[in-house]
Amino acid sequence: METANDPGAREALAPGRGPLSCDTALAGRIERAEAQLITRCCEAARRRTGAEGFAIPIPIAGGVASFTGEGSPFSKVAGLGFAGLPGSAALDGIEKAFLACGSPVQVELAHLADPAIAALLAARGYRLESFENVLGRDLSGGLQPVLPPGVEVRRSGPDELDAWLDVVVEGSVHPDGQGVPWHEEFPREMLIEAERDGIAAGDVRYAGLLGGILAGGATMRIAEGVAQLTGAATAPAYRRRGVQTALLAARLADAAAAGCDVAVIVTQPGSKSQQNAQRQGFDLLYTRAVLVKHPLEGDKHE
Repeated sequence: METANDPGAREALAPGRGPLSCDTALAGRIERAEAQLITRCCEAARRRTGAEGFAIPIPIAGGVASFTGEGSPFSKVAGLGFAGLPGSAALDGIEKAFLACGSPVQVELAHLADPAIAALLAARGYRLESFENVLGRDLSGGLQPVLPPGVEVRRSGPDELDAWLDVVVEGSVHPDGQGVPWHEEFPREMLIEAERDGIAAGDVRYAGLLGGILAGGATMRIAEGVAQLTGAATAPAYRRRGVQTALLAARLADAAAAGCDVAVIVTQPGSKSQQNAQRQGFDLLYTRAVLVKHPLEGDKHE
């Protein structure tokens, strides 16, 4: 999740190749990368906690179901819709696994996915709760970062992990207030655990410094030529001074140099983070519907 931004920040990247359109092939590639990310984060959580059972990710119809604790950002079903319909038996198994944990089932479904899946889930009692936007930027022309004055971005080393976590989590628990609110909020300790699991799963960390002070941080993961900008946050005291813009510019330049043809960021509709991304050349590719099935009160695990 990208949070905060730098309103009015100047263009920080060389111009791209024009608007990026999205077909089902590109959407499927992005959703596969998302499913891979959730799988690896789930596996990292299992190694960290030693949890058994449903801490193991469950493949389903090209996507994955993952449960890493109630309220975790990795407790969901992701990546459905581009490899056939999920079978009733597979959905039954996943719903029972979530129910055993006393948790609702949350499915994030791309609007470019097979429309029959939405109808199938609705018939099983899933209800629409929110949306999130997936934006992308064409990287095939290569990029050169142009950082705002006074801001430095570098890779973040293991020696500053605790300080990096403090800054990123502080920024994440104070998101921007514009646009549609996030459909879920995570407590501080859950965010710290999620960040650690993401790093163990292969997220690369970046540090944004303002006058030599650690002011923000970000992560990125690369899969199938897709650069997933998996999160960024700036501490409230240092916002609107170019840190977020610099973190974005540095990651995009590194992604292009690594051979990625597209970078992807997920934002809430109408948020400041979406505005910031669009100023930096991102285009809206598709929207994910967040569909949730809540357990009946009498069926909850005691």
